[in-house]
Amino acid sequence: MANRAEVSIATVSRVVNGDGSYPYRVHPDIRERVLKAVAELDYRPNYLARGLRQSNTCMIGLIIPDNANPFYAELARAIEDAGFAAGYSVILCNSDLSEEKQQAYFDVLLSHKVDGVILINMLLPPLNSIGRIRTENIPIVVTNADALEPKMDQVVVDDRGGYLAGQYLLRLNHRHIGCITYSQPLSFTNTRIVGFRQALAEAGIELTREDFAIGNGRYESGYKAMQELIQRRPNLTAVFVFNDLMALGAIGALHAQGMRVPEDVSIIGYDNISFASVFEPALTTIAQPIAAIGQECIKQLLERIQQPGKQPTLITLPVELIERSSCQALLLPDNIIDLASST
Repeated sequence: MANRAEVSIATVSRVVNGDGSYPYRVHPDIRERVLKAVAELDYRPNYLARGLRQSNTCMIGLIIPDNANPFYAELARAIEDAGFAAGYSVILCNSDLSEEKQQAYFDVLLSHKVDGVILINMLLPPLNSIGRIRTENIPIVVTNADALEPKMDQVVVDDRGGYLAGQYLLRLNHRHIGCITYSQPLSFTNTRIVGFRQALAEAGIELTREDFAIGNGRYESGYKAMQELIQRRPNLTAVFVFNDLMALGAIGALHAQGMRVPEDVSIIGYDNISFASVFEPALTTIAQPIAAIGQECIKQLLERIQQPGKQPTLITLPVELIERSSCQALLLPDNIIDLASST
């Protein structure tokens, strides 16, 4: 290209890389010749090679557990938008709920010499995987994790979301309540579920395992879990579902059995994905601040890249109850109205 433009390699570099500060300003005529040569030769800069020379690649790795779930898709978009605004490209890796696939993506990100990694999961990924990244001195930020790791930068949401859901159903006079949870080893002790059970326990309602059904986070598993739950507990009047996608599946299962939502069974989800407001009926849910999570993940990762020795940071963001039409209050007999209002 330097030969085509009849200039030095250094001059080409200044034009292509935008280094026009004094005393390296390039004459407009020479700049025009270089840009013309770039167009004629269809030149594309090698950003990876440039980044390696500068000890950074301006690339961030993002591992999500399931891009079929709109929550993760929306969160990935929020992270990508925030990263792009900060001058970073985001490499998206979908583990598809597979530990083997997740491990393989760690290798991919390491081979690309990413400047940092954001891990999104309901539970922390295997610590040996994180250890491999730490060995390479690559900054990590974890979000949407169920367990806190004090030596890591983390962005989490207020763990009282499940408690809010439980309180809400109680205010609507529901007492026969079930739960569809997530099929991970710690799903019964997940803070989301712990808060929900606590709210019910304070009202004298103790849930047993028979009051739970398990899914894998996807629509179809919510559908199947609801079928199993209503068969075991035909007197249920309300169900709290671990995430919105399974909650929509649960509504589909109830409709298929000729049951109405919310007239027969009230459903409350968690996440506030975009589909939640347009489904029929519109889904009552606990909203996670998706845009804020994405922005904080990028902010914390860039701070860690710039200040490798700083103390780990824990950012906690609020959740919000979004009332829609998938829940309704029960009309109680007169003789127990006073009791219900006192709980």
